[in-house]
Amino acid sequence: MNANGKPTSVSRSIKTMLVFPGDTNYHGTMFGGNLMKYIDEICVIAAMRHCGRRVVTASTDSLDFKSPVRMGEAVELEAFVSWTGRTSMEIYCIVRAENLETGDRRTTVTCFNTFVAVDENGKPAPVPAVLPETDIERKLHASAPERAEMRKKRREETYYIDD
Repeated sequence: MNANGKPTSVSRSIKTMLVFPGDTNYHGTMFGGNLMKYIDEICVIAAMRHCGRRVVTASTDSLDFKSPVRMGEAVELEAFVSWTGRTSMEIYCIVRAENLETGDRRTTVTCFNTFVAVDENGKPAPVPAVLPETDIERKLHASAPERAEMRKKRREETYYIDD
């Protein structure tokens, strides 16, 4: 392991499950909220694998739903740390659906989530750098500072009703 960081492969996490009727809405497609929960869960695992600490969700960037996940399909979630700050980690998640009878697979959702590592007292804790290994990981890593700046700007401009 490199003393200056951890390779992306350390955090890579994959979850696959079958979509049942209870997971779907009246269109016969997976509830978006359920999928968001599964995304958060797989991203937590990726973040904790990377930093070896407890983490809290700091933000979820836009979830881009490209196509629905249908009842009876398998849904696969893949997540890995794409970039790190001092205490925060950006996690990239891609969701794919698969028709198990035909073998057809398609990307259904992509998103970026940000997590903060916390110590035993719930205070932000430092995280190791991430070392991208593949071309796509290097591309995501290189473009991450721009996304981080957009998140910071969004936080500064957010209007809360009780303010």
